[in-house]
Amino acid sequence: MKPIRLGTRGSALALAQTNLVIGALATQGVASQAVTFSTRGDRDLSKPLHELGDKGLFTQELEAALKNREIDAAVHSAKDMSAFDDPALPIVAALERETKADVLIGARLGDLMTGAKIGTSSLRRRAQLKALRPDLQAVPIRGNLNTRLKKLSAGAVDALILAEAGLKRLDLLAGLTLERLPFLPAPAQGIIAIQALALSPVWTAINHQQTWNDLHVERAMVRGLGGHCRLPMAIELHGQKARIEAWHCEGNFIYRQGLVRNSTEAQTLGSVLREALPVGYFDV
Repeated sequence: MKPIRLGTRGSALALAQTNLVIGALATQGVASQAVTFSTRGDRDLSKPLHELGDKGLFTQELEAALKNREIDAAVHSAKDMSAFDDPALPIVAALERETKADVLIGARLGDLMTGAKIGTSSLRRRAQLKALRPDLQAVPIRGNLNTRLKKLSAGAVDALILAEAGLKRLDLLAGLTLERLPFLPAPAQGIIAIQALALSPVWTAINHQQTWNDLHVERAMVRGLGGHCRLPMAIELHGQKARIEAWHCEGNFIYRQGLVRNSTEAQTLGSVLREALPVGYFDV
């Protein structure tokens, strides 16, 4: 039997995530191999992600290859994916979720001087940083994790905000000055999702059911809100308790929270928040 071909981006983090999938499949006696692709989001580092367009910057090439049967499955950071399901490319499995936390690298928040430059291109992180320390400057920064850490070492910024999950998967936490931030995470942060043309027992065998459930609930809330990736939104999910926030100006936000037992209720919660948003919120 030929190895399963797993499409992935070529970055160190994407390959580390794909290697986790390869390892999970190996526990089931299934051989697999990585097939790398360059995506538009990897190639165009000239602008912050929210200025480059909607979701698909890191997934379109992989999904096209899957539809063309150049690969057998695609491995994604789930937060890069569109919240709208493509029936032809279902999410067939999710590995157990890593931490959802954002961390400040290079300094502790309380030690930063007024006007310090904080590297982040995320609108969500910028808004939450502004709420905590309005005196700090959020500076757009792109590139893979190692590139961003090199920019920090070179003094381009005074600190970075990064997802702890990526640092853990690349074994980069040792020796770093870091602080977990009290931010609500991005939808699906810390989740590795696998797309294929159809569900099969091999994917069921490596699927982490709780993570898979949470992923679909969080994606449903995003759909209810409008599915717009360029908006600064955050989701916190603890069991059936959900909170979704949308930041409508720097440092200010509106939210809704409640119990969600399934994706339908989750999408409704997102829709309720959408109805409460100010006029012009989606004009970005």
